Amino acid sequence: MQAFTTLTGLVATLDRANIDTDAIIPKQFLKSIHRTGFGPYLFDEWRYLDHGEPGQDCTNRPLNHEFVLNQARYQGSQILLTRRNFGCGSSREHAPWALLDYGFRAIIAPSFADIFYNNCLENGILPIVLAEEVVETLFQTVEASPGYKLTIDLAAQTVTTETGDGLKFAIDAKDKHRLLNGLDSIAMILQQADQIVAYENRRKQKAPWLFQ
Repeated sequence: MQAFTTLTGLVATLDRANIDTDAIIPKQFLKSIHRTGFGPYLFDEWRYLDHGEPGQDCTNRPLNHEFVLNQARYQGSQILLTRRNFGCGSSREHAPWALLDYGFRAIIAPSFADIFYNNCLENGILPIVLAEEVVETLFQTVEASPGYKLTIDLAAQTVTTETGDGLKFAIDAKDKHRLLNGLDSIAMILQQADQIVAYENRRKQKAPWLFQ
């Protein structure tokens, strides 16, 4: 998993609340368990005017030019600014896979669905919770300023605007550690490999019949 330390990135605004995981990556794309290749299908039913299918070449598909990610000013965005309860619905991990594959490394919203929030952390995306009024101010600023960028410093837990205003955000210390060091759950467990081996050795001595 790619570590997250600091990021200065273009911001895209998605002005909808309660965006569910089926909107983020529709159900027909869940057949693959590979973590890559989902970016072209992110928000598929909103980005395109036709019905998408897995493996489809999206190069010549008809675009919905009113959808935010199809607008020239937001091409190359790495930070998604959206509304409350982002990522609700099913627990599919394909949703953060699609967001990451598209190029998003951070999402800012007033709130997230719990499972989606944890799935983001597991895949190297930083979900940032800011107060609703702060998010509203950011929406107004970004939409009035093409090319607007924010700087995120995970160690300092700050989002800095182009005018230098620092917005503090909270994150669990364990989650902060895993993102800063690029550790998913398996990597976190493997950090305790010596203790795990020692435990297994003690178990073998105390209950050898379990290992026969």
